[in-house]
Amino acid sequence: MSKIIIHGGFFSESSTNNETKVAKQQALLRIVRDSYNYLQNHSAVETVVYATSLLEDDELFNAGIGSQIQSDGKIRMSASLMDSTTMKMSGVINIEEVKNPIQVAEVLMTVDDRILSGEGATDFARKNGFEKFSTEIPQRRKEYEAKLASTGTGTVGCVALDNAGQIAVATSTGGKGFEIVGRVSDSATVAGNYCNEFCGVSLTGVGEDIVSGAVAAKIVTRVTDGFSLEKAFEKTFAELKPFDGFAGAIAIDNKGNIFHQDSHPSMVFASFDGENEEVFN
Repeated sequence: MSKIIIHGGFFSESSTNNETKVAKQQALLRIVRDSYNYLQNHSAVETVVYATSLLEDDELFNAGIGSQIQSDGKIRMSASLMDSTTMKMSGVINIEEVKNPIQVAEVLMTVDDRILSGEGATDFARKNGFEKFSTEIPQRRKEYEAKLASTGTGTVGCVALDNAGQIAVATSTGGKGFEIVGRVSDSATVAGNYCNEFCGVSLTGVGEDIVSGAVAAKIVTRVTDGFSLEKAFEKTFAELKPFDGFAGAIAIDNKGNIFHQDSHPSMVFASFDGENEEVFN
């Protein structure tokens, strides 16, 4: 019954060419298939870290390599991980110069202080063998120097259901670009990354809107209280409309249902269950 869905932020027809669109479709399909195969012999927690690491390593997406540059010229990234079996969540906020923030979040699962920010997160990474690594790519530096504002809708994430019925979620972001130093995204909060034994949800979009809507936690709570996945999404996304909240979400419930929705076109995503695959169009 194992299933997996991943996302890679938003695709804008107005600012992205067809070549990039096709490249993202191909990358997402490759990563979701690879991660599904990995899931056959690994837990949901191990798999969401694996899939999110692959997304962080692909400069097509705004997480890990290719992350946005903040207003002071530095890159700071955030990521989190949650496990339905232990109900533990771990994460890093505004970590610097590591290749895979989600892997630091994975190590944090083993300690008591499981969500670290800023220098503390970076210091923890160094002490645990994560070497200094620049995730900057030339394109991001050009954007920064030309002061081209990003749309702020780039994040990657994964939800997996394994053969034991365990659900896990992971989310990672390179920020929105040009943000005030110290700004916290939704990715390492329960608004952007949440699961329990009933459902798992990962978000992308404008972090402030996602936090204001408490989106992931609301969807999971509603499924827990008996809503279908579709109805939980419908009600939660309706609550974003009064402030035109910009969000996209992916989810899997414990019955194996996969669902995704966005409030604005178009979230890029791919899902696979061993037979059926779907990718954004």
